[in-house]
Amino acid sequence: MMSQAITMRRLTASVALVALLGACAGPVANRAFEEVASTTEQRIGKKPVWIKSEEDEAQVRKTIDDLLAKPLSADDAVQVALLNNRRLQGNFSELGIGAADLTSSWRPENPGFSFARLRRGQEIEIERSIGIDALSLLVLPITASIESRRFERTKLNTATEVLSLAAQTKRAWYEAVAAEQTAKYVAQVRESAETQAELARRMRSVGNWNTLDYIREQIFYADATARLAKSRVMATAARERLGRLMGLWGKDMAYKLPDRLPTLPGRPRSVENIEAKAITERLDIQMAKADVSALQKSYGLTNATRFVNVLEVGFQRNSESGAKDQTGYEISFQVPLFDFGDAKATKAEQYYLQAVHRLADTAVNARSAAREAWLGYQTSYELAKHYQDEVIPLRQKASEEMVLRYNGMLISVFELLSDARDQIADVTSALEAQRDFWIADTDLTFVTIAPVEAGTPAGGGAIAAARAGGGH
Repeated sequence: MMSQAITMRRLTASVALVALLGACAGPVANRAFEEVASTTEQRIGKKPVWIKSEEDEAQVRKTIDDLLAKPLSADDAVQVALLNNRRLQGNFSELGIGAADLTSSWRPENPGFSFARLRRGQEIEIERSIGIDALSLLVLPITASIESRRFERTKLNTATEVLSLAAQTKRAWYEAVAAEQTAKYVAQVRESAETQAELARRMRSVGNWNTLDYIREQIFYADATARLAKSRVMATAARERLGRLMGLWGKDMAYKLPDRLPTLPGRPRSVENIEAKAITERLDIQMAKADVSALQKSYGLTNATRFVNVLEVGFQRNSESGAKDQTGYEISFQVPLFDFGDAKATKAEQYYLQAVHRLADTAVNARSAAREAWLGYQTSYELAKHYQDEVIPLRQKASEEMVLRYNGMLISVFELLSDARDQIADVTSALEAQRDFWIADTDLTFVTIAPVEAGTPAGGGAIAAARAGGGH
């Protein structure tokens, strides 16, 4: 009985130790999230929040309500998205999963226990043995180091998802503001076209307007009506996309936006050594480096253990009625008779070489994306500036001249109205150029810190790829 009590106490202590080790995963995940939040704050000045309780939910809700109570700026929209995008919140759970895997890697394999009770007539034989995988103990520091590198990659992936969402939200904000501004302008054009069409109808009814000119005015009015419907659909779609990225629904979708896009800066910003900056700071480069390092370590481990696949050490104690207990130990291992481990080593080596080439490819793509973003930024600024300083002022002067000619009775009202129609394309192009500049400005900001592709759905992409390759 005393022996059974001692065994139970030891078993209870072991269970308590496992529970204590399991509790470490939570703090590890929390510290990892703080690192992710710090990384994103350093790069974009905004921090996400991991909602894990009702208190967190209430605090986030209050912050969102305060931001939605006023017209949203681009930075406000990004902050709402980082707080409220549910897919991003789901991605934060990857940190908890990775923390659990990391914590598990710190522990040896559970020992195995076997018990047998055999009877031959009146004789009873009892066999008891306990065994542990000794190899897992020997390689425990190495496997823990490998899992630690994988966890670092998970943190980089999560930070990338945060930055990707921020970039997409900022782009969507510029698109939504530009779409609503365009829709308001097209509504004014349509109102003017309606006035022109009515004037043409009245003048034709009294015989002062020919049929061809009358039809032209009606066509312009019909076209303006179609343009207005299309622009409103586009404005609604842009607003919905922005709302999705911010995780809004219901009454929150009544959020307000500014009436106009921000004005162009006086001069374009300068970025020195943009390629070097991308290579140094981009998170995908850091992730690729982490992959190479982890696989290099794994390759060394594979070579060291490929001939010994299983090595178990056990203690046995056998008792038989009428005889003294037998004690001893048992060592078992697989004999490399059929599988010498060469295929396993080759596979590990190829995974490593694959990671090296992918690192090089990632660096090439990062350099190219940085150059492309810089060229796009410069070009879009010059084009937007050209419309602002040249095209629109010239168009305004032409309109003023047409008004003077009309007042001097040198041209008819329809020539004046025709000139107004000619302004539509220039004004619309100027709005599009201004929008494209701010989107290019966003791309230039993010191209040196994270691999963000336009139109990529927020969340899941990089993390899913990481987990798919995590077993390598």
